Amino acid sequence: MADVAAVAGVSSQTVSRVVNDSPRVDPATRARVEAAMEDLGYRMHRAARALRTGRTDTIGLIVSTLASVGNSRMLQALADAAAARGFALTVVTAAGREAVAEGFARLRDQGVDGAVILNEATALARGLDVPEGLALVVVDAPADDRAAGAPRFVTVQTDHAAGARAATRRLLALGRGTVHHLAGPSGSFAAAERERGWRQELEAAGLAAPELVRGDWTAASGFAAASALGDGVPALFCANDQMALGALRALADRGRRVPEDVAVVGFDDIADAADYRPPLTTLRQDFDGLGRAAIASLVARIEGDPVAPVLLRPELVIRASA
Repeated sequence: MADVAAVAGVSSQTVSRVVNDSPRVDPATRARVEAAMEDLGYRMHRAARALRTGRTDTIGLIVSTLASVGNSRMLQALADAAAARGFALTVVTAAGREAVAEGFARLRDQGVDGAVILNEATALARGLDVPEGLALVVVDAPADDRAAGAPRFVTVQTDHAAGARAATRRLLALGRGTVHHLAGPSGSFAAAERERGWRQELEAAGLAAPELVRGDWTAASGFAAASALGDGVPALFCANDQMALGALRALADRGRRVPEDVAVVGFDDIADAADYRPPLTTLRQDFDGLGRAAIASLVARIEGDPVAPVLLRPELVIRASA
């Protein structure tokens, strides 16, 4: 830092202000200091800074699996949003309740400033004690129901029920009579909310909900579930695009045309959805927006600022399948 100060012709305190992004540096001086840092190859010593500030600029992520498309998309969104704010991301995969508790312990030992819990892992974490002083954001979970005072965490969600209602409404508007549902796994908050929205829209239309079939988010489970449906199904709302892909193959194998015989809608709008055969009508989740909101909420909690829950509404993208 002293070398940078000498080259830039400023004090070490001014260099410190530039490193810590203080607004108390005029633009010309900041540019001179940054140029000196670049010329000298200066890099901030994170360990020393952590000792001085009590912050590591590291965020933990607890996720049950990275095999699902939605979770991997969220990981990318969170990593991008964290990097934009100068935070590194430490990922812990935890498939069971004990593993989540161990994940908390690992993150605490690594001195993270806060943590995000993602999707299915939120159900595993809800009954656990949050380590004292750990700022926490959960993505896709109900609000904290154990807090007597201030909530232990803040929530960031997609409005899955509203998206499911829009999907069901679209299928009913095509005159298909009723809508069947290929649901996600029973332990998932997102799957439960999508099922709830499907049921609500059918009830609003005066229709009884047909018996649903359930998958595990994979295309293979969508193929198996759709294969078990009878040939009288006129419309199918799939809880994600991967299961919709499997359902499309199962329908094609049985000679059922989409959308002529069966209209199909998915959820997520993954990158390949427009290239399905036929291109898939689906609900677009704003994964990047969820990532930015989760990191912004977590940083606010780390800094002790008030934070409100975030709810993002998905967008219906109409293509050829419905």
